[in-house]
Amino acid sequence: MFSTKPLQPPLPRHLLHLLQLLTKTQSLKLTQQTHARVCYLGLHQHPIISTHLINAYSSSNNPIQSRTLFNSIELKDACLYNTLINVHVKNDLHHECFAIFNNMSQSIYSSPDEFTFSTLAKLSGATGDLLAGKWVHGKCVKLGLLIDTVLANSLMSMYSKCDRIHDARKLFDEMPQRTVSSWNIMLSRYVKQDSQVWGFVKCMLTEGLNPNEFTLSNLITLCGKRLGLFDYGRELHCYIIRKMNFDVDSRVHLECCLIDMYSRCSKVSLARRVFDQMRFRNVFAWTAMMSGYLQNGDVEESVHLFCKMRRTSGVEPNEVTLVTLLPACSLIAGLLGVQQIHGFSVKKGFVNHTLLCNSLIDMYSKNGLLTSARKVFDHDCRSKDAISWGCMISGCGVHGEGQEAVALYDKMITSGIKPDAISVVGVLSACSKSGLVEKGLDAYDKAIKVYGFEPTVEMCSCVVDLLARSGQLNEALSFIKAMALEPGPSVWGALVSASVVNTDYETRVLAYKALIEIEPENPSNYVSLSNLYATSRKWDYVADVRRTMKERNLRKLPGCSWITINSKTHSFVAADKAHSASHKIYEILNELILVMKRP
Repeated sequence: MFSTKPLQPPLPRHLLHLLQLLTKTQSLKLTQQTHARVCYLGLHQHPIISTHLINAYSSSNNPIQSRTLFNSIELKDACLYNTLINVHVKNDLHHECFAIFNNMSQSIYSSPDEFTFSTLAKLSGATGDLLAGKWVHGKCVKLGLLIDTVLANSLMSMYSKCDRIHDARKLFDEMPQRTVSSWNIMLSRYVKQDSQVWGFVKCMLTEGLNPNEFTLSNLITLCGKRLGLFDYGRELHCYIIRKMNFDVDSRVHLECCLIDMYSRCSKVSLARRVFDQMRFRNVFAWTAMMSGYLQNGDVEESVHLFCKMRRTSGVEPNEVTLVTLLPACSLIAGLLGVQQIHGFSVKKGFVNHTLLCNSLIDMYSKNGLLTSARKVFDHDCRSKDAISWGCMISGCGVHGEGQEAVALYDKMITSGIKPDAISVVGVLSACSKSGLVEKGLDAYDKAIKVYGFEPTVEMCSCVVDLLARSGQLNEALSFIKAMALEPGPSVWGALVSASVVNTDYETRVLAYKALIEIEPENPSNYVSLSNLYATSRKWDYVADVRRTMKERNLRKLPGCSWITINSKTHSFVAADKAHSASHKIYEILNELILVMKRP
């Protein structure tokens, strides 16, 4: 039987080389010039050339031109269809992919293959469309394609992303042949669930498969997140040293994971040793080390490392580096440090990156400059996500701008962005501080009933604070009793604060007793309850509380505050007279007390 496809002329070498460069250059002008040259040579129907041109138009952000070129080709084979489907996936045009698949299925020159179904499975997983993913799986079973390991891996990944771990495991168990990638897909899910990880790795080794860099990075990350796995992390480090046959990029990635793991385990000196022994340090390595110092409280070393990176290594920071550096500069130099990072980001062209904008909004708000936070939100943050809105809403709430916080929350919803837990807590807190009881309760009800949130302790604390601050202490108590969650310290703490304002003695006693029951080792609650009894001259109760503290060997540490002036930090403890200027400090304090007591 003879093929119906016409024979294609051989490709000129210079043209083939040019086609291979097009996708890398991402130049629309060069792609159009090459396309014109192809038409002049009469090769515009050549499938290989067409495939390269479709990819080139896509890489230059012109998926419509890719589709136009595809439509102009008379004989479309499976490779061309697969290329077009992949173009639509890369450009987030997901809804058109299955329509292209249907056209492909009806063509006499092509039929869907393993690559087609693999792409559709990945698409279903990326969009969380379980129904479409199951349909793809069913078609693969019907056509007998599941013997292809890559396709089976794509289907497993789809089930994993759709939170159907049992379906993924069933497919995994039925695979006739498994690769390291197959094990990695399952392992990545077990790492997230924090279960069966090490037994799974042992089974993989039993089958004679050695872990690759993806396997190791997942395991190292787990060791950093869970206490008690530090020894496992060190064993993995030894394994990496013995098997140092990775390429440069993989080696650097693993070393960055090790730096993060040691830093999370409070072994920053070991993290620095890994960093110093690295043969090649890219911006991710420097950023990981800076983050490690910041996590362990060494703010100055984090900033020093940034300066060293710029002076001696020739490595330029990216937006993640600046996000890492921002809290360090804020701690050292306050508002000035935030402004310096903001200016540097403008100079480097990072100011429009959403991640950096979110951090700037948060830092400006925490440093008391809400107007600057709003400017970043309105002008710099061009692609706002739920975190952007949440940071701005929380900032308005902290500064007492309750009405503005509610207006932003409503605007976020009308813009089509579903609120997250941060934005819900932010608007509830803002309503509480500004006395917007009805709006706060309405936001809480919609979050639960409309957006399907499970009530969290933070949300419930805000509702209790909202009701109690407005004098509705009975309603607040009723809400606590009706909570599906066990009320935590923040819930009862909110009730305590409100009962102080409303001078409700019985409610305060009830809240303090609940706090003592929840936190029996926290001396502050005992002292506060003792002081409350003392103000009511209930000395027997005071003695009972103090006796309980003595029996449990509890002692409240004195309060401490500090201030940094000219790069020098001065700390003060309650009733402290050790400071050289304590005499003058107490004189001014006494004057301020007199001023505050004046009517």
